[in-house]
Amino acid sequence: MDWTLALRLLIAGLLGGLVGFERELRAKEAGIRTHFVVALGSALFMIISQYAFGDQAHDAARVAAQVVSGIGFIGAGVIIFQKNVVRGVTTAAGLWVAAAIGLSAGAGMYGIAAVAAVLTIACLETMHFIHLKYVEKAVRLSADCKGATDLESTLKLLKDNGITVDSYAIQDGRVSFDIRVGQKTYMEVLPGIVSGLSNPSVESAA
Repeated sequence: MDWTLALRLLIAGLLGGLVGFERELRAKEAGIRTHFVVALGSALFMIISQYAFGDQAHDAARVAAQVVSGIGFIGAGVIIFQKNVVRGVTTAAGLWVAAAIGLSAGAGMYGIAAVAAVLTIACLETMHFIHLKYVEKAVRLSADCKGATDLESTLKLLKDNGITVDSYAIQDGRVSFDIRVGQKTYMEVLPGIVSGLSNPSVESAA
C-alpha cells in the first residue's frame, strides 16, 4: 500500500467536496457527494494511468483525456431546460472543474489543485453576491383584475417595493405585468406581493 497515493485520493476528494459544499449551500443540483466522488474518481483514474501498467510502454495522458470527455455526460445530467430558461450550467461547470482538481491531485500537483479549488469557490461566491445585488430578473406576473382600482393598487404596490414595471395588459378579467426585479427582491419581497393577489401566477418572461 502506497500511502502517498492514498493521500492524493484524500486531497482530491476534500478539495472537490469544498466546491460541492458551496453548490449545496445554494441548493443546486449537485452537492458535496457528487463533487467529492467526481474529484476522487478523477484522481483514481490519473493514478491508474500513471502507475497501473508498470514498466510497460503506455501513454499516461490517454486516461486523463478520457476523464475530460466522460465528465461531460455527468454535467449534461444536471442541466435542465425549463420555461425557456437553462438551469444547472454553472453546477455542470463546477463538476468539470472538480474533475480537473481531481486529476491535478492525482498527479501529485497539490498546490495547483488547492489554488483551483479556492479560485472556483471565490468566483462562485463573488458572482452570487453580485447577482443578488445588481442583476435583475425579467418576470411576467398575472392575476385576476376586477377593475381600474385593482390595477392601480397593484401598480402602486409593485413600484413602492422597487419593482420596475415595463408594461402591462388586461384581457378577460386578468392583468399581466412584465416586470424587472432584483434577485434578492424576487426571493424575499415578491412572494409577499403575490400572496395578496387574486389567482396569481409568476413565470420567467420569454
